[in-house]
Amino acid sequence: MRIRIDLAYDGTDFSGWARQPGRRTVEDELGRALATVLRAPDVRLTVGGRTDAGVHARGSVCHLDVDPHAWAAVPGRSGRTPSEALVSRLRGVLPPDVVVRRAAEVPAVFDARFSATGRRYTYRICDDPPRLDPLRRRDTVVWRRPLDVDAMAAAAETLVGLHDFAAYCRPREGASTVRQLKSFDWTREADGTVRATLVADAFCHSMVRALVGGLVPVGEGRRSGAWPREVLDGRVRDPGVQVMPAHGLCLEQIDYPSTREGLESRADEARALRGPVHRSGGDAR
Repeated sequence: MRIRIDLAYDGTDFSGWARQPGRRTVEDELGRALATVLRAPDVRLTVGGRTDAGVHARGSVCHLDVDPHAWAAVPGRSGRTPSEALVSRLRGVLPPDVVVRRAAEVPAVFDARFSATGRRYTYRICDDPPRLDPLRRRDTVVWRRPLDVDAMAAAAETLVGLHDFAAYCRPREGASTVRQLKSFDWTREADGTVRATLVADAFCHSMVRALVGGLVPVGEGRRSGAWPREVLDGRVRDPGVQVMPAHGLCLEQIDYPSTREGLESRADEARALRGPVHRSGGDAR
């Protein structure tokens, strides 16, 4: 049986999502907890959006395959459904910086990574340090120069669309850097915080933090509004683009088709695009 897990975590004390020897990761903590509850020797997880060390998530999604007998045994003698019982029992074994919000049976064609149609990330910056809420210090980057949000928003608009984002990605051998950036917005919140919101079909490694870093010089007035697009068109990393600190970044949401047919066709499409010719897609942060 295939089970979808919706989860959130504070990434501060994690070395990212993916398992790494000798390091604390979200995948390792969740996998151990699931193995305990399901009484399974090994749990393999597929995630919809891998995150780097220090990056947070409010809306992450992963899936795993479970033996039907083990799934049926999760409620024990209680009257709860397996989904309800799994969420409740995981709460008792997971550390406090990981929360499973929902567990649900899904069709076998569901793939947390390949079935996704979009990912939404936010990035928080406080450009007025005395106004920083100390309770948000773990998810907000302090910036010591004031930022012009309108200038950043106008420049960000020039990056929206289907492009090769090689200039804003950390290259990986055999991986495409072509992505569909659906939106890139900048707003100033009521508390004075500057927030970037980015939505794409998928993101390359370090793409979100590099895009934010490419707009900050515009907000400071050190670069023109045309500069981020000039960097994009150059297709090479520019030393003027700073990859922003990890802790300001949060994976907010992953979207999926609502029907079995939609899930299957989207997964087929994504796998084809990530083949050796086109090699598009991928999950990153």
